[in-house]
Amino acid sequence: MPLKNGLLPIILGLFAATAAAAAPGRECGPQALGVAREIAVDGRERLALGLETYPRTLALADHEVVLTFDDGPVAGTTAQVLDALKAECARATFFLVGRHAAEEPALVKRIVAEGHNAGHHSYSHPARTLRLMSDPAARADIDKGFAAVDAAGFGAAGPSPRAPFFRFPGFADTPELVSWLEDRSIAVFGADLWASDWQDMTPQAELELVMSRLEAARKGIILFHDSRASTARMMPEFLKALKARGFKLVHLVPGPGPTPIENAKPGWTSNTEAIIAKTLGPKGQRREPQEGRGVKTNDDLMR
Repeated sequence: MPLKNGLLPIILGLFAATAAAAAPGRECGPQALGVAREIAVDGRERLALGLETYPRTLALADHEVVLTFDDGPVAGTTAQVLDALKAECARATFFLVGRHAAEEPALVKRIVAEGHNAGHHSYSHPARTLRLMSDPAARADIDKGFAAVDAAGFGAAGPSPRAPFFRFPGFADTPELVSWLEDRSIAVFGADLWASDWQDMTPQAELELVMSRLEAARKGIILFHDSRASTARMMPEFLKALKARGFKLVHLVPGPGPTPIENAKPGWTSNTEAIIAKTLGPKGQRREPQEGRGVKTNDDLMR
């Protein structure tokens, strides 16, 4: 049946909008970094990823990077990071602290509106870490964080977090908490390399450090903190450096698998666990053997 004259332009407009949305970075010029591709991450696969902590990570191609930010949102610095990402049509995953989200709901709404993930990093980011809390108390803190972020970003919290991505504060997980999150189809993220921006340094020193690590690793999930002034000031130049050196940006989205996974090389050990042992002492040691972290048996995968 022929379309009425007034209906055809509407349909064509919707088609064009859908095509533009399906091609990340199309609205930017060729000088912008943009997003090269998306990876759907399926939490139902019981994922714990990031080679600094776990013996598996995302299977990225050479010179592909994933940007992640912890500890926000924070007035001032998070907005600067978002401005830099917007200018380059880049997208990232923000692992947000629930109490910060409750204090800065406009920033959470902006994160969501601009196509980033509003992920989760507990409610209180306890100094003693979730590992040193009782299991019920740690679960309550995590759930409270889910609710606070989703209430700030979406107006209400549901039974499951909108972005089912979680990163442990200080990477101090426990086998019980990881299993509990995986049972809820929530993917657990570490990182493949750090900016080490918790240390005081100039933006230029931070840029040189993270680029040297990235050139050595050639790919990976990068950890920044949008709460840090040096990172916020460095971010425009960092994104330009990625483009200039041929790196491609990959954005994560929740979605059906299979999630592309790459196992660690033989002899892998957890770098974060050594740091946690020094920081927390004997009480903070993880009970599960390192070689078992994030590696699931067939029985586990059927749970």
